[in-house]
Amino acid sequence: MSIDPRLYEYPNDILHDRIILITGSSDGIGKALALHAAALGAQVILHGRSVTKLEKLYDEIEGIAGAPRPSIAVMDLESANAESYTTLAQSIESEFGRIDGLVLNASILGERYSIEQYDAVLWQKVMHVNVTSVFAMTQVFLPLLQQSPDPSVIFTSSGVGRTGRAYWGAYAVSKFATEGLSQVLADEHGHGKLRSNCINPGATRTNMRLAAFPAEDRDALKRPEEILAPYVYLLGPDSKGITGESFDAQ
Repeated sequence: MSIDPRLYEYPNDILHDRIILITGSSDGIGKALALHAAALGAQVILHGRSVTKLEKLYDEIEGIAGAPRPSIAVMDLESANAESYTTLAQSIESEFGRIDGLVLNASILGERYSIEQYDAVLWQKVMHVNVTSVFAMTQVFLPLLQQSPDPSVIFTSSGVGRTGRAYWGAYAVSKFATEGLSQVLADEHGHGKLRSNCINPGATRTNMRLAAFPAEDRDALKRPEEILAPYVYLLGPDSKGITGESFDAQ
């Protein structure tokens, strides 16, 4: 691959006519990506659990000149059941007929405890939101992705999902699982058009990063808006044939 996704340069209409669903789009990287993708011509489906935040983001996108009108998909991944996912997919199918990009950005940190100290209920909650819900979203939207001429799935990984580190507990294990899920999906569709890849955002100025490193100098971190090039690359046409990979955004 000759392109370094971190340095990817692209025209301002690179995502024109693409329908992209972004989970966890009400804050942080998800919000920044939703705004940027809309500015690049994408029809963005905004997923989150806070109606207030999603409506505010909706209004922001409406204020971007030339941006397609977004849609809102409210669902709490922690409490969602099989029917919730199916209903969401059916609603999007009836409105759009397909999706071209699925960005699985939503996740939770849990607590930074040792394995010995980790609460089993919290462990289950982190694994449910970070792994099971990601699997469920992928599964229900695969038929809609298959209706796209150029479908792309982006999973959100982490440095601690490649090399385990002390006190990262369920979060680290969930990101190892995310890498595995992406690879399995890529291998299953290796001879088709669907591509599946991971992005590790790295140290970014988000609320989750603040919770993990409360004493860190936030001003030294890159803002979410500064790390979006790899996402645009994987969502756009220039990444055709790239699948089963894991990229660093920084």
